[in-house]
Amino acid sequence: MRRAVCPGSFDPITNGHLDIVARASKLYDVVHVAVMINKSKQGLFAVEERISLIEECTESYGNVVVESFHGLLVDYCKQRDIPAIVKGLRAVSDFDYELQMAQMNNGLSGVETMFIPTNPIYSFLSSSLVKEVATWGGDVSHLVPEPVLRALGEKLRRD
Repeated sequence: MRRAVCPGSFDPITNGHLDIVARASKLYDVVHVAVMINKSKQGLFAVEERISLIEECTESYGNVVVESFHGLLVDYCKQRDIPAIVKGLRAVSDFDYELQMAQMNNGLSGVETMFIPTNPIYSFLSSSLVKEVATWGGDVSHLVPEPVLRALGEKLRRD
């Protein structure tokens, strides 16, 4: 079975993230979406909420597994026998950082990294921008899937 992982914080998952996961799901038999936990960052959504949203948004793909993980991504890969990491690249600046990470991950464990260029319509998109725009009442309906839009509305009305 060909397996890969798409890692990230996904706080929240955006249409850009989903585009990469969807494309990876056509190339691999199983795609793990690893919600990486960074204890030094306070997210808008709890990890469990992120997992639930991602599961709802990727349900139709049929071959996506969503889990959280704390630690090195290569350890996640080793524990699950995953030989490939799939990352989306928005710009050259992403490539500089991601290339270093890919080389480090390969050196640590032999795990390969596959880069997928982001669809140009999502080249500016990030979870941070979505949260900022939504916080100030801006329209992000074209940037996130419906379940995330709904969750953002509920979360920001409450907080």
